[in-house]
Amino acid sequence: MELKNNTILITGGATGIGFGLAEAFLREGSTVIVTGRREGKLLEARAKLPGLHVRVCDVADAAQREDLAKWAVERFPALNVLVNNAGIQRDIDLTKGVEDLLSGEDELKVDLEAPIYLSALLLPHFLRQERAAILNVTSGIAFVPSVKSPLYSATKAALHTFSIALRQRLKETDVRVFEVVPPMVLDTGLNAEGRAKSRAAAGGVPDEVRFAFLKPPSSATFAAHVLAKLAEDVPEIGYGTSEAWLKAPREELDRMFRQMNGG
Repeated sequence: MELKNNTILITGGATGIGFGLAEAFLREGSTVIVTGRREGKLLEARAKLPGLHVRVCDVADAAQREDLAKWAVERFPALNVLVNNAGIQRDIDLTKGVEDLLSGEDELKVDLEAPIYLSALLLPHFLRQERAAILNVTSGIAFVPSVKSPLYSATKAALHTFSIALRQRLKETDVRVFEVVPPMVLDTGLNAEGRAKSRAAAGGVPDEVRFAFLKPPSSATFAAHVLAKLAEDVPEIGYGTSEAWLKAPREELDRMFRQMNGG
Protein backbone atom coordinates (compact mmCIF):
# COMPACT_ATOMS: atom_id res chain seq x y z
CA MET A 1 0.00 0.00 0.00
CA GLU A 2 1.24 3.47 -0.86
CA LEU A 3 1.37 5.40 2.42
CA LYS A 4 1.58 8.94 1.04
CA ASN A 5 -1.09 11.19 -0.41
CA ASN A 6 -4.10 9.25 0.82
CA THR A 7 -7.32 10.63 2.26
CA ILE A 8 -8.17 8.45 5.22
CA LEU A 9 -11.29 8.09 7.38
CA ILE A 10 -10.67 6.47 10.77
CA THR A 11 -13.60 5.56 13.01
CA GLY A 12 -12.92 5.80 16.72
CA GLY A 13 -9.81 7.82 15.93
CA ALA A 14 -9.67 10.23 18.87
CA THR A 15 -7.89 7.89 21.30
CA GLY A 16 -5.88 4.69 21.53
CA ILE A 17 -4.95 2.76 18.41
CA GLY A 18 -7.13 4.96 16.19
CA PHE A 19 -5.29 8.06 17.33
CA GLY A 20 -1.94 6.31 16.89
CA LEU A 21 -2.84 5.44 13.30
CA ALA A 22 -4.09 8.98 12.64
CA GLU A 23 -0.81 10.43 13.87
CA ALA A 24 1.24 7.96 11.81
CA PHE A 25 -0.71 8.56 8.61
CA LEU A 26 -0.50 12.34 9.06
CA ARG A 27 3.24 12.02 9.43
CA GLU A 28 3.35 10.22 6.08
CA GLY A 29 1.62 13.15 4.36
CA SER A 30 -1.98 11.97 4.12
CA THR A 31 -5.20 13.82 4.86
CA VAL A 32 -6.82 12.23 7.90
CA ILE A 33 -10.40 12.43 9.19
CA VAL A 34 -11.32 10.85 12.50
CA THR A 35 -14.76 10.19 13.94
CA GLY A 36 -16.04 9.46 17.40
CA ARG A 37 -19.06 9.94 19.61
CA ARG A 38 -17.43 12.37 22.06
CA GLU A 39 -16.85 15.84 20.68
CA GLY A 40 -14.53 16.73 23.55
CA LYS A 41 -12.16 13.87 22.75
CA LEU A 42 -12.20 14.76 19.06
CA LEU A 43 -11.28 18.36 19.84
CA GLU A 44 -8.48 17.17 22.12
CA ALA A 45 -7.16 14.99 19.30
CA ARG A 46 -7.27 17.89 16.85
CA ALA A 47 -5.42 20.10 19.32
CA LYS A 48 -2.66 17.49 19.55
CA LEU A 49 -2.55 16.93 15.79
CA PRO A 50 -3.00 20.19 13.86
CA GLY A 51 -4.43 19.48 10.44
CA LEU A 52 -6.58 16.61 11.67
CA HIS A 53 -10.21 16.72 10.51
CA VAL A 54 -12.88 15.57 12.96
CA ARG A 55 -16.54 14.58 12.75
CA VAL A 56 -18.89 13.53 15.54
CA CYS A 57 -20.58 10.24 14.63
CA ASP A 58 -22.02 7.27 16.49
CA VAL A 59 -21.32 4.45 14.04
CA ALA A 60 -23.86 2.25 15.83
CA ASP A 61 -26.59 4.47 14.39
CA ALA A 62 -27.52 3.60 10.80
CA ALA A 63 -28.62 7.13 9.89
CA GLN A 64 -25.42 8.65 11.29
CA ARG A 65 -23.34 6.12 9.34
CA GLU A 66 -25.07 7.09 6.12
CA ASP A 67 -24.64 10.79 6.87
CA LEU A 68 -20.95 10.20 7.62
CA ALA A 69 -20.34 8.40 4.32
CA LYS A 70 -22.19 11.04 2.31
CA TRP A 71 -20.41 13.92 4.08
CA ALA A 72 -16.98 12.33 3.74
CA VAL A 73 -17.33 11.74 -0.01
CA GLU A 74 -18.73 15.22 -0.66
CA ARG A 75 -16.23 17.04 1.59
CA PHE A 76 -13.24 14.90 0.61
CA PRO A 77 -13.67 13.64 -2.98
CA ALA A 78 -10.24 12.02 -2.87
CA LEU A 79 -11.24 9.79 0.06
CA ASN A 80 -9.68 6.40 -0.63
CA VAL A 81 -9.00 4.65 2.70
CA LEU A 82 -11.42 3.52 5.41
CA VAL A 83 -10.09 2.32 8.77
CA ASN A 84 -12.82 0.48 10.67
CA ASN A 85 -11.36 0.96 14.12
CA ALA A 86 -14.25 2.01 16.40
CA GLY A 87 -15.02 -0.68 18.93
CA ILE A 88 -16.29 -1.42 22.40
CA GLN A 89 -15.47 -4.34 24.66
CA ARG A 90 -17.56 -5.35 27.65
CA ASP A 91 -17.37 -8.08 30.24
CA ILE A 92 -20.65 -10.00 29.88
CA ASP A 93 -21.96 -12.89 31.97
CA LEU A 94 -24.60 -14.70 29.94
CA THR A 95 -25.56 -16.85 32.93
CA LYS A 96 -27.52 -13.78 34.05
CA GLY A 97 -29.71 -14.05 30.96
CA VAL A 98 -30.03 -10.82 29.02
CA GLU A 99 -29.22 -8.58 32.00
CA ASP A 100 -25.61 -7.87 31.01
CA LEU A 101 -26.44 -7.74 27.31
CA LEU A 102 -28.92 -4.93 27.87
CA SER A 103 -26.95 -3.03 30.49
CA GLY A 104 -24.52 -1.28 28.15
CA GLU A 105 -23.63 -0.39 24.58
CA ASP A 106 -24.39 -2.75 21.70
CA GLU A 107 -21.18 -4.50 20.66
CA LEU A 108 -22.86 -6.15 17.69
CA LYS A 109 -23.74 -2.79 16.16
CA VAL A 110 -20.44 -1.04 16.89
CA ASP A 111 -17.95 -3.86 16.37
CA LEU A 112 -19.51 -5.77 13.48
CA GLU A 113 -22.50 -4.07 11.87
CA ALA A 114 -20.80 -0.67 11.54
CA PRO A 115 -17.65 -1.90 9.72
CA ILE A 116 -19.72 -3.98 7.31
CA TYR A 117 -22.13 -1.18 6.47
CA LEU A 118 -19.47 1.54 6.24
CA SER A 119 -17.51 -0.67 3.85
CA ALA A 120 -20.60 -1.17 1.71
CA LEU A 121 -21.50 2.52 1.80
CA LEU A 122 -18.03 3.62 0.66
CA LEU A 123 -17.08 0.84 -1.75
CA PRO A 124 -18.85 2.33 -4.80
CA HIS A 125 -16.79 5.50 -4.29
CA PHE A 126 -13.58 3.55 -3.64
CA LEU A 127 -14.01 1.55 -6.83
CA ARG A 128 -13.83 4.80 -8.78
CA GLN A 129 -10.50 5.75 -7.19
CA GLU A 130 -7.13 4.98 -8.73
CA ARG A 131 -6.25 3.08 -5.55
CA ALA A 132 -8.10 2.46 -2.31
CA ALA A 133 -8.01 0.34 0.83
CA ILE A 134 -10.17 -0.87 3.70
CA LEU A 135 -8.47 -1.63 7.01
CA ASN A 136 -10.49 -3.67 9.48
CA VAL A 137 -9.17 -3.58 13.04
CA THR A 138 -9.92 -6.90 14.74
CA SER A 139 -8.07 -8.36 17.75
CA GLY A 140 -5.95 -11.24 18.91
CA ILE A 141 -9.09 -12.24 20.81
CA ALA A 142 -10.58 -13.19 17.44
CA PHE A 143 -8.27 -16.23 17.58
CA VAL A 144 -8.04 -16.84 21.35
CA PRO A 145 -11.44 -15.74 22.68
CA SER A 146 -11.99 -14.24 26.11
CA VAL A 147 -14.59 -15.96 28.28
CA LYS A 148 -15.21 -12.64 30.03
CA SER A 149 -15.88 -10.86 26.71
CA PRO A 150 -17.75 -13.41 24.59
CA LEU A 151 -19.55 -10.94 22.34
CA TYR A 152 -16.43 -8.87 21.62
CA SER A 153 -14.56 -12.09 20.82
CA ALA A 154 -17.33 -13.22 18.48
CA THR A 155 -17.58 -9.90 16.62
CA LYS A 156 -13.83 -9.77 16.03
CA ALA A 157 -13.80 -13.36 14.78
CA ALA A 158 -16.65 -12.48 12.43
CA LEU A 159 -14.85 -9.36 11.20
CA HIS A 160 -11.80 -11.54 10.50
CA THR A 161 -13.80 -13.83 8.22
CA PHE A 162 -15.57 -10.85 6.65
CA SER A 163 -12.17 -9.38 5.79
CA ILE A 164 -11.10 -12.62 4.12
CA ALA A 165 -14.28 -12.79 2.05
CA LEU A 166 -14.16 -9.11 1.07
CA ARG A 167 -10.49 -9.37 0.10
CA GLN A 168 -11.30 -12.26 -2.24
CA ARG A 169 -14.32 -10.43 -3.68
CA LEU A 170 -12.18 -7.37 -4.50
CA LYS A 171 -9.06 -9.19 -5.71
CA GLU A 172 -9.55 -8.07 -9.33
CA THR A 173 -10.07 -4.41 -8.34
CA ASP A 174 -7.80 -1.64 -7.08
CA VAL A 175 -9.29 -1.81 -3.57
CA ARG A 176 -7.08 -3.62 -1.07
CA VAL A 177 -8.40 -5.16 2.14
CA PHE A 178 -6.15 -5.36 5.19
CA GLU A 179 -6.80 -6.79 8.63
CA VAL A 180 -5.08 -5.14 11.58
CA VAL A 181 -4.87 -7.50 14.55
CA PRO A 182 -3.78 -5.72 17.74
CA PRO A 183 -2.44 -7.54 20.77
CA MET A 184 -3.16 -6.13 24.21
CA VAL A 185 -2.44 -2.38 24.15
CA LEU A 186 -2.38 -0.58 27.50
CA ASP A 187 -2.96 3.06 26.50
CA THR A 188 -6.52 2.57 25.34
CA GLY A 189 -9.95 3.18 26.81
CA LEU A 190 -11.18 -0.20 25.56
CA ASN A 191 -13.10 -2.05 28.30
CA ALA A 192 -12.01 0.46 30.94
CA GLU A 193 -14.61 -0.80 33.40
CA GLY A 194 -13.58 -4.41 33.02
CA ARG A 195 -9.91 -3.58 33.39
CA ALA A 196 -10.61 -1.54 36.51
CA LYS A 197 -12.44 -4.49 38.09
CA SER A 198 -9.60 -6.80 37.13
CA ARG A 199 -7.02 -4.48 38.70
CA ALA A 200 -9.07 -4.20 41.88
CA ALA A 201 -9.36 -7.99 42.09
CA ALA A 202 -5.57 -8.18 41.72
CA GLY A 203 -5.03 -5.81 44.64
CA GLY A 204 -4.46 -2.72 42.53
CA VAL A 205 -1.42 -4.06 40.69
CA PRO A 206 -1.04 -1.93 37.49
CA ASP A 207 -1.81 -3.55 34.15
CA GLU A 208 1.71 -2.93 32.89
CA VAL A 209 3.01 -5.08 35.75
CA ARG A 210 0.39 -7.83 35.60
CA PHE A 211 0.68 -8.22 31.84
CA ALA A 212 4.40 -7.56 31.46
CA PHE A 213 4.88 -11.13 30.16
CA LEU A 214 2.78 -10.21 27.10
CA LYS A 215 5.05 -7.22 26.33
CA PRO A 216 2.13 -5.02 25.22
CA PRO A 217 3.13 -2.18 22.89
CA SER A 218 1.94 1.41 23.09
CA SER A 219 -0.61 2.54 20.52
CA ALA A 220 2.07 4.62 18.79
CA THR A 221 4.47 1.68 18.58
CA PHE A 222 1.77 -0.59 17.21
CA ALA A 223 0.66 2.04 14.67
CA ALA A 224 4.22 2.45 13.38
CA HIS A 225 4.44 -1.33 12.97
CA VAL A 226 1.13 -1.37 11.08
CA LEU A 227 2.29 1.25 8.59
CA ALA A 228 5.54 -0.60 7.98
CA LYS A 229 3.58 -3.78 7.18
CA LEU A 230 1.08 -1.88 5.01
CA ALA A 231 4.01 -0.64 2.94
CA GLU A 232 4.95 -4.29 2.41
CA ASP A 233 1.35 -5.19 1.43
CA VAL A 234 0.99 -7.67 4.30
CA PRO A 235 -2.77 -8.49 4.31
CA GLU A 236 -3.03 -9.58 7.99
CA ILE A 237 -0.97 -7.52 10.42
CA GLY A 238 -0.37 -8.72 13.96
CA TYR A 239 2.19 -7.80 16.59
CA GLY A 240 3.81 -9.94 19.27
CA THR A 241 1.22 -12.31 20.70
CA SER A 242 -1.42 -11.53 18.08
CA GLU A 243 1.06 -12.16 15.26
CA ALA A 244 1.91 -15.52 16.82
CA TRP A 245 -1.79 -16.38 17.16
CA LEU A 246 -2.39 -15.53 13.50
CA LYS A 247 0.07 -18.26 12.55
CA ALA A 248 -0.51 -20.76 15.36
CA PRO A 249 -1.93 -24.28 14.85
CA ARG A 250 -5.22 -25.16 16.56
CA GLU A 251 -3.46 -27.04 19.38
CA GLU A 252 -1.47 -23.94 20.34
CA LEU A 253 -4.55 -21.72 20.20
CA ASP A 254 -6.38 -24.15 22.48
CA ARG A 255 -3.45 -24.09 24.91
CA MET A 256 -3.41 -20.29 24.94
CA PHE A 257 -7.19 -20.25 25.44
CA ARG A 258 -6.87 -22.39 28.57
CA GLN A 259 -3.97 -20.30 29.88
CA MET A 260 -5.76 -17.00 29.27
CA ASN A 261 -9.10 -18.15 30.67
CA GLY A 262 -7.97 -20.06 33.72
CA GLY A 263 -8.05 -23.64 32.44
